[in-house]
Amino acid sequence: MAAFGLLFIVHINRLKGWLRHLKKYLVIIIALAIFQNRGEISHFFNPPPDYSAQHEESVILYATSWCGYCTKARQFLAEKGIPYYEYDIEASAEGREQYDALGGNGVPLLLVNGTVIKGYNPGKIIDSL
Repeated sequence: MAAFGLLFIVHINRLKGWLRHLKKYLVIIIALAIFQNRGEISHFFNPPPDYSAQHEESVILYATSWCGYCTKARQFLAEKGIPYYEYDIEASAEGREQYDALGGNGVPLLLVNGTVIKGYNPGKIIDSL
């Protein structure tokens, strides 16, 4: 019976050590998840301004004239018959200011009914309408 008690204590100590390592890994995984989703988390607590209220169209496209994905976004919106307002962020100071306020760091950036979509993503555009 004493051997069983000793064996039980050894297993409990191993389990405690394993749990300590598991806690470290969980903290690392949670930290990475927060880092990867920091933009979405930031927008959750501090939502971007909804500039679409300033226009009749429910979609605002922030783009440049030379961007291939901006051209794809224009074509997609035209094919689907989705009215949109476009700012060329290199030519429009107002457009550039809004783009920066929305956290823009690449083009195209779309504002669809208050939802910021970074990059060309037809599925997100349709889901946000």
